[in-house]
Amino acid sequence: MQRLSTAQLLEAMEWRYATKKFDNTKKIDEVTWAALEKTLILTPSSYGAMPYKFVVVKSQDIKDQLTAASYGQTQVSDCSHHVVFLAKEKMDAEHLRKYIEQTAAVRGLKTEDLQGYEKMMVTNLVERMTPEQSFKWASNQAYIALGNFMTAAAVLGVDACPFEGINPAKYDEILGLVGSGWKTVCACPTGYRASDDKYATAKKVRFNANDLIIYK
Repeated sequence: MQRLSTAQLLEAMEWRYATKKFDNTKKIDEVTWAALEKTLILTPSSYGAMPYKFVVVKSQDIKDQLTAASYGQTQVSDCSHHVVFLAKEKMDAEHLRKYIEQTAAVRGLKTEDLQGYEKMMVTNLVERMTPEQSFKWASNQAYIALGNFMTAAAVLGVDACPFEGINPAKYDEILGLVGSGWKTVCACPTGYRASDDKYATAKKVRFNANDLIIYK
């Protein structure tokens, strides 16, 4: 693996910002998007259970509809790819069985070899959690994916803006998710910043390390 230097990593983190205005004439090329899509797939999750999905919206018509469901924030309509992060409404044994079967196939195992792990997941994630707890847990995993995705985007020189200022129920309606077992948690428009976005050059405001990092 080729490692980024510490300077390159920090340069990317300093370069990124929550983009307020995208250049709607610039689109993410297929090779770059394929890498970003792969980072979504490779996102870590609790138990490895992947209780999330990602809707990638490229259709201008749908982006325009979602702009209205994002309280008029134009990043949605102007971006290249608008990524919507979904969480599983309630974990179930069927989803976990699919994960076990995938694990067995990828690692050359028998599903019987994973029975203990499967039983533990069913106990902890299905039987012991209320629907509210299950969705909260799944939503937390979706946020891990959001952070992972935004870091990868910055490293590749792609702009992004994390969105919680949306109407999730309206998103679900527009995207045809009602009754699907999946619900919108957050979103992230991605693309390339407009040259006149004044926030691109604004200095970052962060507390000092002593205020944020605790060593023991």
